[in-house]
Amino acid sequence: MTHRARTLDEWNVTRDRLFAREEIDAAIKSYRPELTDVVIAPYGKCGTTWLQQTFHTLRTRGDMDFDDIWRVVPWIETAVGLGLDVNAPQRARPRGFKSHLPYDSLPKGARYVVSFRDPKDAVVSFYHFMSGWMIEPGAVPLDAFVQSWMRRGPSGPASYWSHLLSWWAERDNPNVLLLSYEHMSDEPEAHIRALAAFCGIDLDDELLALTLERTSIAYMLAHKDRFDDAMVRKLSEDRCGLPAGSDSAKVRKGGTTGRQELDAKTAAELDELWRAQIAPVTGFADYAALDAEVRHRVRAKA
Repeated sequence: MTHRARTLDEWNVTRDRLFAREEIDAAIKSYRPELTDVVIAPYGKCGTTWLQQTFHTLRTRGDMDFDDIWRVVPWIETAVGLGLDVNAPQRARPRGFKSHLPYDSLPKGARYVVSFRDPKDAVVSFYHFMSGWMIEPGAVPLDAFVQSWMRRGPSGPASYWSHLLSWWAERDNPNVLLLSYEHMSDEPEAHIRALAAFCGIDLDDELLALTLERTSIAYMLAHKDRFDDAMVRKLSEDRCGLPAGSDSAKVRKGGTTGRQELDAKTAAELDELWRAQIAPVTGFADYAALDAEVRHRVRAKA
């Protein structure tokens, strides 16, 4: 393949070639958790990079001397494919890692941070992230992409639904901190305080102000070359033949307006999936109800 995917089938082939299952399994197996480790493990496009930057700013008081946030807060699943030693010393403690795994699939013995996000916004963000990097812009309609995303099923690999349920089941686990993307957007200071306390990092007024600045959408957009998956993009070019210089920026406009891009039929199908898969287990009729409970729990710990 010497071009970006022009169909969903081509995209699936590209992803399978880039993220080889045996490499992922080997990387997970190689990770040796420490009790003070912090694993940032939201579902894709639910605030992972934002939390990586928040965590790294807090533990280093503002270090930006990196070419890729993965360099300083590595993604466990990709370590073998990228030739990284996931257990190598990091430039500050506590050690930090990224993952998109459900709770049951991660090695135990660390601390874990997960932010939830409305599935409609998450999937639209994922679509735009893939367009211009792995998918030729305009080649795959948004709603066809979302239909494919939904077909991953409630218990299948890379499923939003199974990921959410696995972490919600750990809501009372003292080694798990649950946040929501929407609360992080509405009350950034609250989530910075919650994360610092959870990680055992002393937070003074100066560090709080610095972290608010360096995790703002304006600051991260101004430095988006640090948050564009440079290492895995290079791997995708070498391994999958994708065009060089693709747009893989992970910091875009943020926010909660992605759902407005969905047609009414697709939005209704996502709502029905929530009612069928999430509501019976959690008791929350929709995402807004879960978000409200997550906010309540964060505030209760303040």
